[in-house]
Amino acid sequence: MTRHLISTETTEEPACKATPAAPAPKGGAQIGVKAARRPSELLQRDGAHDVAVAIPDGFELDFGGTLTQKRVIGRLHGKANAPLIVVAGGISADRYVHRTETKGLGWWSGAVGVRAPIDLTRFRVLAFDFAPEFGEGVKDAKTPLTITTQDQARLLALLLDHLGVDKVAAFIGCSYGGMIALAFGELFPDWAEQLVVVSAAHRPHPLATAWRGIQRRILQLGLETGRIDQAVGLARELAMTTYRTQEEFGDRFDSEAPSHAGQAYPVCDYLQARGRAYRDRTTPSRWLTLSDSIDRHRVEPEAISAPVTLVGFTTDRLCPIDDMRELADRLPNLWRFEQHPSVYGHDAFLKEDKLVADILTSVLKDIDQ
Repeated sequence: MTRHLISTETTEEPACKATPAAPAPKGGAQIGVKAARRPSELLQRDGAHDVAVAIPDGFELDFGGTLTQKRVIGRLHGKANAPLIVVAGGISADRYVHRTETKGLGWWSGAVGVRAPIDLTRFRVLAFDFAPEFGEGVKDAKTPLTITTQDQARLLALLLDHLGVDKVAAFIGCSYGGMIALAFGELFPDWAEQLVVVSAAHRPHPLATAWRGIQRRILQLGLETGRIDQAVGLARELAMTTYRTQEEFGDRFDSEAPSHAGQAYPVCDYLQARGRAYRDRTTPSRWLTLSDSIDRHRVEPEAISAPVTLVGFTTDRLCPIDDMRELADRLPNLWRFEQHPSVYGHDAFLKEDKLVADILTSVLKDIDQ
């Protein structure tokens, strides 16, 4: 249902020495205001390469405190000097949105690539790592941080300022990335020419907060007992049941009972495998931080002046379609609202390749080269 209101890529592995950034006081407007931006030479290089920018000492988080990390890292993909599109995904996403020689497939390779809907022969794509940073050589924080989607938007602004980007042709955000896109539009109303928000609303739903709250308590219990791997795995198992739909589970899994109590049912084998696979994708502290950031998310839709395309799925239990309908009603410049069913629920943006491709192709077709 549509509501209308109006292959391969050259890769270059990172050289991530942070470039110093000018001091950035708290608050979005101060970061993004410049009379004119001179495009960086980094935008004139074809292919994929990382961009690291130092986080200024004065970068204060919305709820007080500062980040322990010293830099924010983004990754440019695609055509030099082309219109720039920012892409951000869920809390498991990172800057590797497209494939690389060492990282394999990116988290959204079905949508970003050569001749893909977000076509790397036509666009420059920027993706970035959310705070707090994670990866080899990064020391995990002992306690979670209090970070808002506005904080993430201001970190993205540091990258855009450094790159000299005057206009973002489109900010495409899915799930948590969609929340950041809305926060970016609220803080920097003139920077993005359009926002494309998929499976995200202006606030979290209380039932989704309840599910994430249980996950957080599992993670905290793991930290308290020293059973960190088991806690991450179990929290991920619970999360998987909220991402998908009862229709998919009913179609995929046999309900036949095992021979003895305590043995795993077929669906449990699947969930346990997903939990084990996730153990090296995050840490309890980082997950606690980002999970809380989702539930802390709030924007005022009336403050977002950029044109917005919304994409929602009627079977999404984490971001109910009624919440997106409320967002649509309150946005002053809604261009288009796509509403579709999907057996994949909240994960539809990762699984419904053809549907998502058709929407993105239509949304991006009029961007000038």
